[in-house]
Amino acid sequence: MALERESYVGETEEYRALRDELLRREIALSDQAEHVAKLRRQLPTNPVTADYVFHEGPSDLSDDSAAGISERRLADMLDDGTSTLLLQHVMYHPDDDEACPMCSMWADGFNAIAHHIRQRASFVLTAKAGVRKLRTWGRRRGWTNIRLLSSYGSSFQPDFGFEDVEGNQTPGLSVFVRTDAGEIRHSYSVHAQMTGEHWRGMDALTPVWNLLDLTPKGREDWFPSTFYSRTED
Repeated sequence: MALERESYVGETEEYRALRDELLRREIALSDQAEHVAKLRRQLPTNPVTADYVFHEGPSDLSDDSAAGISERRLADMLDDGTSTLLLQHVMYHPDDDEACPMCSMWADGFNAIAHHIRQRASFVLTAKAGVRKLRTWGRRRGWTNIRLLSSYGSSFQPDFGFEDVEGNQTPGLSVFVRTDAGEIRHSYSVHAQMTGEHWRGMDALTPVWNLLDLTPKGREDWFPSTFYSRTED
């Protein structure tokens, strides 16, 4: 039986039958996503046991004066009026010339919607690269709406599973909360590699993969590039 929805001009009976079955599965997937989100909200928080020191430059990315670089703690990353911090871990080792293309694609999207997110939560980007190198990369990408903080010199990345024993960086996103007593606690972290060979841990956080999945060919083996044309370099 067809679902109650408008048909498309020129559609065949075969198309409608398959589209209705797909819609049922899409609804089930949406319901499952809501269930997973509820379970995520029920996670207990954990104490942050170290006093991590980050470095941040001026809000104006064109200002690279040494006088403008300041030490920050996790508590300093929270905007006034917010008690939740979303923090993106970017793969950018101090020895790398460029940040990870995938991480940069995610950050491009986050930069565009940061002003919406900050109505409910603070949002920052961190990387192991030094603060000046990170800011230079941020200028090239146009990340003017996200605070960029370097974790260079701290154990922050490995402590939360975003750096292995050999110093290799891994991508992801973490959530921290500030309690009424002012304590910063870790709520949740998601890694691009969820487990084993499952590498779609952050797919839901970017429209790129989701839009490509709507097309007949899907994403195939496409992977983002650092820059696509000379105008972006």
